[in-house]
Amino acid sequence: MESEKVGEEETVIVGDYVEIMKTEGKSKGMKSKFSKLFWHGGSVYDAWFSCASNQVAQVLLTLPYSFSQLGMLSGILLQLFYGLLGSWTAYIISILYVEYRTRKEREKVDFRNHVIQWFEVLDGLLGKHWRNVGLAFNCTFLLFGSVIQLIACASNIYYINDNLDKRTWTYIFGACCATTVFIPSFHNYRIWSFLGLLMTTYTAWYLTIASLLHGQVEGVQHTGPTKLVLYFTGATNILYTFGGHAVTVEIMHAMWKPQKFKAIYLIATLYVMTLTLPSAAAVYWAFGDMLLNHSNAFSLLPRTTFRDMAVILMLIHQFITFGFACTPLYFVWEKAIGMHECKSLCKRAATRLPVVIPIWFLAIIFPFFGPINSTVGSLLVSFTVYIIPALAHIFTFRSATARENAVDQPPKYFGRWVGTFTINVFIVVWVLIVGFGFGGWASMVNFIDQIDTFGLFTKCYQCPPPSVAVSPPSHGLNTTAAAPLHQPFNHTRRH
Repeated sequence: MESEKVGEEETVIVGDYVEIMKTEGKSKGMKSKFSKLFWHGGSVYDAWFSCASNQVAQVLLTLPYSFSQLGMLSGILLQLFYGLLGSWTAYIISILYVEYRTRKEREKVDFRNHVIQWFEVLDGLLGKHWRNVGLAFNCTFLLFGSVIQLIACASNIYYINDNLDKRTWTYIFGACCATTVFIPSFHNYRIWSFLGLLMTTYTAWYLTIASLLHGQVEGVQHTGPTKLVLYFTGATNILYTFGGHAVTVEIMHAMWKPQKFKAIYLIATLYVMTLTLPSAAAVYWAFGDMLLNHSNAFSLLPRTTFRDMAVILMLIHQFITFGFACTPLYFVWEKAIGMHECKSLCKRAATRLPVVIPIWFLAIIFPFFGPINSTVGSLLVSFTVYIIPALAHIFTFRSATARENAVDQPPKYFGRWVGTFTINVFIVVWVLIVGFGFGGWASMVNFIDQIDTFGLFTKCYQCPPPSVAVSPPSHGLNTTAAAPLHQPFNHTRRH
């Protein structure tokens, strides 16, 4: 009887919110069908596209690099393992969001002009200390997530136009990405999420097919894993790959029915694996250990019209992903200066601009495409989207009263509360030891090696020497090009 009562309460409270959101969407849709179709999203499908598009971005190009560090078998198994872990913690975050929202709406709090964020969920459920920790990790991760997108833009465009060095391209794309200040919220990523997923789907299958048609380079070797530092560096890049749910709360808040989010991230992850597994395996099969010195898969494939198209599509997608990572930072900044509920888009855009400046600056300091992913994964992603959500769920429902009155009861196939807590404890221990501990050690060793080898503010990270000729573009998928120089691990001259 008690569980039925709880279920009815959830339906009433969250249902009221659903009706409000639907009414608003319809009124705006009547004013502009175009806006409703392309601009104002909030369905389950919008959330799925947002999750899938945000999860697989520039990491698609660095996963073959990780496979060269891990070996084929470990690369495949770790993708499956961390995909499941990421889906579980996204589910846990969704449970905590609905719990927080329901409690607040019982207190008659109105969120129609306020975007709920993860640190506010922690504050409402566990207090200010949890809020402060969550805010620090979440903002730092999203800051460096945005930095990585800028670095990826410069790294990719260089393979089409090397007349400018990568640092100069970073300046240019920093200015381009700053235009995301004009996108109000995750409601407005409807068409961008859809297009973004199409772009990464094309790129993934281009990498797969082009690598298979290219065939294995002469004398190819697949020796990974050879060193522990490389193994755990590659593992933390995969941890980072499936840790893109730092914006789960903002995506849920943009939904008309946020309680339907539970399985969306898992379904998105399953689709993402159809892109990441074949592409990473195919590129590693074709080029083997050469990938240890080429963290961007584009650098090893011959230049063709198909590759140029993939580069251009990834550039556009990285602009979208930059917006995904930066929009929550915009919200935090707006709330800090009291502009979050301002209805003027131009005023809000102007106040958001200062957020882009440190991102721009950090991308110029640390242009280490590939190694920076592992560092962010081990030090930030491990806590932000794995350890903190799992612990928060345990502490929120640690008392019998909290479990009895929970809005969402754990299903039987998870083992109810005992099974849920057991899974959470396993994630905390595993990620703390393997992800943060060994992964942090390995990624920092590798990151420091990049600084020692290339230096901070390096002008053109992992660029070939000027004497190496670049093959002209052609129109076939299977064009053969001279194999890039296989240099010792990460030891390329400074520029």
